[in-house]
Amino acid sequence: MRRRRFIHGIAACAVWPLAARAQQPEPMRRVGIILPASADDLDFQALLTAFLQELGQLGWFDGRNMRIDTRWATADAAAIRRHAAELAALAPDVILAHGGGAVGPLLQATRTVPIVFPILADPVGAGFVDSLARPGGNITGFMNFEYGMGGKWLELLKEIAPSVTRAAIIRDTANPVGSLCSASSRLWRRHSRWR
Repeated sequence: MRRRRFIHGIAACAVWPLAARAQQPEPMRRVGIILPASADDLDFQALLTAFLQELGQLGWFDGRNMRIDTRWATADAAAIRRHAAELAALAPDVILAHGGGAVGPLLQATRTVPIVFPILADPVGAGFVDSLARPGGNITGFMNFEYGMGGKWLELLKEIAPSVTRAAIIRDTANPVGSLCSASSRLWRRHSRWR
């Protein structure tokens, strides 16, 4: 009887540290979000709500296993820079940055915290990533569309309205995205069947 108790006690002592370690809570993950809108902007509220719902479906809940720090920076460049520096100083596990206006200041504030952008017109042209195939650095995300399709858009226009013989592209030369638009229009001219 004593022998059984002794073996039982040894086994319990050996298992107890493992059980105690297994019951330790997971570390709280931290997510930073910077949005170029005011907190009462209905469109961005809807986007944030959808984002939080998707996280919940994946088992991530604010206050339970992660903490979300949201900054509503509006379109004011100084406010965006200030909020970007605040978020970077918190050293979150990842920062979600909506649009180029937020991504640029974040890259100035940190080169170590991962940054994800859900929408950006041209991350390569803006100098945020090295290439689409290999973004490099601490940033990745999604583009609005691929500008190489510009020639296809014009071909589609020709199919819809065959009598159209000329099309104009209006762009802002100060915007790096514009260079991609003109590159795709040059590509279109080279391969176009328009005469």
